[in-house]
Amino acid sequence: MKPHTLSVLVENKAGVLSRVTGLFSRRGFNIESLAVGPCEEPGMSRITIVCIGDDAQIEQVMKQLNKLIDVIKVSDISENERVERELALIKVNAEPGSTRAEVMQIANIFRAQIIDVGTKTIILSVAGDTEKIDALEKLLRQYGVRELVRTGRIAVLRGAKIVKSAK
Repeated sequence: MKPHTLSVLVENKAGVLSRVTGLFSRRGFNIESLAVGPCEEPGMSRITIVCIGDDAQIEQVMKQLNKLIDVIKVSDISENERVERELALIKVNAEPGSTRAEVMQIANIFRAQIIDVGTKTIILSVAGDTEKIDALEKLLRQYGVRELVRTGRIAVLRGAKIVKSAK
């Protein structure tokens, strides 16, 4: 079983996200990552879902998603060339002196932005692929990660290909 990235175009209405995620839970699928927001088409949102399953399971979930009234289009973009990004906010222990300097140096290496400096902590913002964020988090653990918040992955196909409604 492998991770699949699904791009789901839906009408931007109350309860749609609940119905989409409910479909996954009823079938015993865990959603590894979930991001949703308005898209380029007025009145619509794009949901990016990463879940793990074999091809047959994912095909079945996609068929069920397509049956939902407010779902416009479902695409498995896993096999396509795509750009994926995720955002993380990480609050790290950083006492003034060498610890703070080391954390700031690591942030610089990962192109993370320092968005807040407190007396004992630093908050970093980093965007990138999942592996980059995982690597940064692992390095920062030695200093003490106080809080970590990650968005779900978002993805868009490379080149001229797009995921768009048939309208």
